[in-house]
Amino acid sequence: MEIDKTSGTKTFDPLDMSHYRIEKLPKRRKSKLEHWLALAGIPLAIVAFIYFGYLSSLGFLTDFDADSLTAAAKKVFEKIGKEGFIRNNHLMLGIFMAAIILWITEAIPNYLTSLILIISLVLTGVLPEKTAYAQLGHPVMWLNIMSFILASMLVTTGVAKRFALWFILKFGKNASTIFISFIVINLILSAFISATTAKAAILLPIFMVIAAIYGAKGGDGKNNFGRSIVLQNLLNINVGAGAFVTGSGANLLAAALIGGATGQTIYFADWMTAMFPIMLGLMFTGYLLAMRVFFPLRPEERLPQIEGGMERLRSAYRELGKISLSEIKSVIIFLLILGFWATDKLHGISATAVAFVGAIVALLPGVGVVKWNDVDVPWHLMLFSAGAYALGSGLEATDLPSISVNAFFDNLGISENTPFWRLYVLLTGVMTFSALLFQSKTMRTMIFIPIAIGVAGRFGYDVLSLALPVAFMIEHVYVLPYNSKPAALLYETDQYTYADTFKFGFSMMLISWLIIILAGQTWFQFLGITPNGLF
Repeated sequence: MEIDKTSGTKTFDPLDMSHYRIEKLPKRRKSKLEHWLALAGIPLAIVAFIYFGYLSSLGFLTDFDADSLTAAAKKVFEKIGKEGFIRNNHLMLGIFMAAIILWITEAIPNYLTSLILIISLVLTGVLPEKTAYAQLGHPVMWLNIMSFILASMLVTTGVAKRFALWFILKFGKNASTIFISFIVINLILSAFISATTAKAAILLPIFMVIAAIYGAKGGDGKNNFGRSIVLQNLLNINVGAGAFVTGSGANLLAAALIGGATGQTIYFADWMTAMFPIMLGLMFTGYLLAMRVFFPLRPEERLPQIEGGMERLRSAYRELGKISLSEIKSVIIFLLILGFWATDKLHGISATAVAFVGAIVALLPGVGVVKWNDVDVPWHLMLFSAGAYALGSGLEATDLPSISVNAFFDNLGISENTPFWRLYVLLTGVMTFSALLFQSKTMRTMIFIPIAIGVAGRFGYDVLSLALPVAFMIEHVYVLPYNSKPAALLYETDQYTYADTFKFGFSMMLISWLIIILAGQTWFQFLGITPNGLF
């Protein structure tokens, strides 16, 4: 805040980065549609649970081949019998539908939906307590926690802010190069940070100050610079995560599921080789579409609107002073972590274990660079994720995805000789556009990766050829505000509307799907992921 010399009252300083911290963002008012959805969410969820869980009698849940069940589901089937197994499947479907409704409508906080989901799985007998509660200790959950510790290290020591400010001041000479600079910054941070929300928290204050410099005030003062810089960063935060298997917990979960089904390890280098060039191309495509098609800048929007604005950034950079010992330690820790991640084929140590050691070193008294009280772990997100993992365990125990897929293909009369490309297009498309409805990357991973694995097995194709391209589409969660945590967070900036994010985000989603189809015929064939002669 600044003091107005005439009135003596405090005025808002748009160039003060502290105003754009997550906890200080004003709570955006819900639209009428969002308000009515929230009101309808709870009764709709209750009706869905009762109908699918107790009243319906769905043929595909009763007429299934017990011999085709997964090993986990067979154990449950043998223990409780066919009638009990059918009952569990109906209850699982009811819980699943109710959770989806609550997550989409946001009738109650998402973490609370997850807690209700977990206890529902226990009380209905779909999962034993030990299995349901154990999801908070899932390896990917630990990776997320360690990643937030390491991200807090970057924030506390000032490394993230120093790097981002330096890069913007060095290369962001005009409006166009500022956007390109954020592409590079996002890619570099994606290699180090396995939490997209953490990246959003680091970058938000910086690009909001730049938006203010170029006249973007938000609310009634929206302009194309503000729309473009926030939406491009939202795209890049997520797409950048898709370039690395460590880019998010959902990527690592997908790699673990595929590895469990094939006995093959999906290494950091394998994923990066396949997806880094594609994601880099998508980020520049997003830049061109935003600048040339959806949000072209008027001449006045290409010039700073606040006098001395960039100088304010230089001042913030100078205030950081010389690089400190703690910052040097932070850089060394992160370079070592990245080095171990990139060479995982050589040593075989998991990404979670590497992050674990890095976090311990960062917290060590006298050696480390961050104290526990400085660590910002969003436990509400952890509880939300635990619910998604519990849902996945319930789906695994009931084998509901495979049973549904088999019934779907049987009803359509699709033969066992279905060409690979049809399945490839269908599965990658379903994974991509499911992001419009689902609120959790983890949940989509737990649902659609097993489906891809099941489809590959049913039709006799290599699991990697279908499941890995499906996994590559996990991070496309930037179209609507409820599609991911960064999307929900950046929507609170009030720099763009639903229409803005939909037209830009949906276009990028469609382009991404078309590119993954093309890659399946070219780049992925070269890498040996997909078979030759896809078409």
